[in-house]
Amino acid sequence: MENLTPRKIVQELDKYIVGQHNAKKAVAIALRNRWRRQRLSPELKDEVLPKNIIMIGPTGVGKTEIARRLSRLANAPFVKVEASKFTEVGYVGRDVESMVRDLTEVSISMVKSEHIEKVQERARALAEERILDSLLPQPKTKGMVVDEEEKERYKETRERLRIQLKEGKLDNRYIDIEVREKIIPFGVVSNVGLEELEINLKEMLGSFLPEKPKRKKVKVPEAFNIFLQEESNKLIDMDKVTKEAIERVEQTGIIFIDEIDKIASRGAAHGPDVSREGVQRDLLPIVEGSTVATKHGPVRTEHILFIAAGAFHMTKPSDLIPELQGRFPIRVELEPLGKDEFLKILTEPYNALIKQYTALLSTEEVEINFTKDAIDEIADIAAYVNEKTENIGARRLHTVLEKLLEDISFEAPEKKNGKLTIDREYVRSKLNEIVKDEDLSRYIL
Repeated sequence: MENLTPRKIVQELDKYIVGQHNAKKAVAIALRNRWRRQRLSPELKDEVLPKNIIMIGPTGVGKTEIARRLSRLANAPFVKVEASKFTEVGYVGRDVESMVRDLTEVSISMVKSEHIEKVQERARALAEERILDSLLPQPKTKGMVVDEEEKERYKETRERLRIQLKEGKLDNRYIDIEVREKIIPFGVVSNVGLEELEINLKEMLGSFLPEKPKRKKVKVPEAFNIFLQEESNKLIDMDKVTKEAIERVEQTGIIFIDEIDKIASRGAAHGPDVSREGVQRDLLPIVEGSTVATKHGPVRTEHILFIAAGAFHMTKPSDLIPELQGRFPIRVELEPLGKDEFLKILTEPYNALIKQYTALLSTEEVEINFTKDAIDEIADIAAYVNEKTENIGARRLHTVLEKLLEDISFEAPEKKNGKLTIDREYVRSKLNEIVKDEDLSRYIL
């Protein structure tokens, strides 16, 4: 993290997101301030609160992607929630806290994976021994006498099996193993409408549920994966994982609140606006800093970084209640995307769309090459359709490319070692009729 200066953070974001320098700069400073805060004295450290950000801009310009990539750079727990979901019928104030619970679950999963990675080698060795035990049980002793010759034969056979196991020669063998399943004591029956309830109860109650042993016949690779998971879980300290995960949420967690403009009130609060203002007031204590109860323990929210985003077509950030506005001191406006940006998105980033589609079809041994004029035409069509219909930003490129490559993707498995050059004429032949018909392009592109 020390080497992750604001300039380097922006450079990393530039690899995946075209333009939007102001937004990248704002999140880079916010992330660096976390590192700076950790180096303050304990008394001062608790006083320095994160400078939360509001991103203003239309859909498809990179708001979510900037926040998501930022969390990956920092290896920080990240969740995206939609503020408008909290206005649904049946909403209760406590539900707003679910974003912190979700963030905690993400953090637990992250930290657990890291701890499991550290014990993987040992867990693999133990899983291998359990497979061999299932394939070749220990020889029975005759009273107190151990038959040395039989013992030697057993060892030799076991080592031969070990070699075959590692070479994959036993992959089609079935073995009988015992697995332990969580059961709900009061017997919720998996029926129509109840199956999801049973799954949710199992997730909620987790370690409190009793386990029931169950024998099943599985192939060796599946048994190995089951044993590997069981041995990995035995080797890690879940108390340590939970403590580290909660600390990571509290110190580095990022919550992205999308569609915050949908809960902004226009003018005097009445009708639906009362509900919107109610959601803002429920959000306020979490953003200001409070303690949220989770099944893993209490989580404090003072130092979680909140990034809010919205198009703000019908409202503006000043329509949010003053207290909530004050908790989002940094405002950045994202630029709408046009043809020039689309050209860059198609070709420049590490995950450029042209690279993605070329790589996908190469798995079928089909080679496609896009000419420069084809890429120009694709960008032109995407910008034109955005202008004539709903502007969905860079997402329009996905719909245009999917339609353009529909036939190639469908026929690819039958065209091994095929080569195809996509030029401007090919793009026009596939898309021009749809583009000309505004009603058709509205539904298809």
